[in-house]
Amino acid sequence: MSSTNAGVKTRIEWLVNQARFLYQQDYIAVADIDRDAADPGAGLLLTEDPATHAALTQAASIPEFFKDILQTLCGVLFAAIALKGFLVPNHFIDGGITGISLLVHEIYHINLALLIVILNIPLIVVSYFTVGKRFCIRTTISALMLAVCLVTLPDFVLTADKLLISIFGGVFLGIGVGLVMRAGAALDGIEVLALYTIKRTAFTISEIILAINVVIFAISAFSFGVETALYSVLTYFSATRTINYVVEGLQAFTGVTIISGKSELIKFQLVNNLGRGITVYKGERGFLPGQFDVSTNVDIIFTVISRMELRKLRNLVDAADPKAFVFAHTIKEASGGILNRKQHH
Repeated sequence: MSSTNAGVKTRIEWLVNQARFLYQQDYIAVADIDRDAADPGAGLLLTEDPATHAALTQAASIPEFFKDILQTLCGVLFAAIALKGFLVPNHFIDGGITGISLLVHEIYHINLALLIVILNIPLIVVSYFTVGKRFCIRTTISALMLAVCLVTLPDFVLTADKLLISIFGGVFLGIGVGLVMRAGAALDGIEVLALYTIKRTAFTISEIILAINVVIFAISAFSFGVETALYSVLTYFSATRTINYVVEGLQAFTGVTIISGKSELIKFQLVNNLGRGITVYKGERGFLPGQFDVSTNVDIIFTVISRMELRKLRNLVDAADPKAFVFAHTIKEASGGILNRKQHH
């Protein structure tokens, strides 16, 4: 043992000393060492002037900014095509602020582009205080871009089939809204209204949005007929599902937790046969009714797989330990690690 730990009598004291020693050291990232080997004149990023560091950070964010702009533009175009080519010519209604705008447009024949901007203004103001300045600015730009597209695009009808209108109108609209959401903005401020309202009521966000949409579709049924209103509900459902796919990704990921007395064999199978990285937690198993005092130490295994690999994982685990306790849950987003690297192939 080094002199740093002289006089240490217990393992806890030794661990505390080691943590204190590590905390007091200065570290250099491997990437910085490699960079300095190639260019000895380059200063370490960890020791650079704060202004220089801020400038580099800002420069690194420029490509991301242009990516967001491109996503927003594509999203706005998809939404405009959905409105001009599917919904507006056939008097279909959607949910949220877009649905309210369509409803007012159909009843009072007010310009749709103007309505979308006007009805989003209060929610944009609310988003400044509830979400943030950046979101507010981007949402404003998105709403204005959509208004410009609605004004400049000519009137056209892609189909007169009501089922195709309700499904593909919702899909195009969902793609547009989802792309804008991925860029950090919103084309429909109904979620902002729900966030604002939830602080003042006992209802959840889903219940608030559902209540607003029920009113929209009820007015639609009264004004344009029950059939059109029902098709509009299908449009809203298609749009909602498409938004989920666009925002969360077409590939759904699943987090799997495995508790087994044969954890070593299962770990070998997951890493070498399934090709996945794993995380191991140290825990205890047992504590059954009538045998509460009986427990054993166990490795709790966690891994993330694609939805298509779930059956293969279950087969591997069953072959190793048919009595293993396995539970899975959907992961909205996953990045990095072996999972992300495999997707590029």
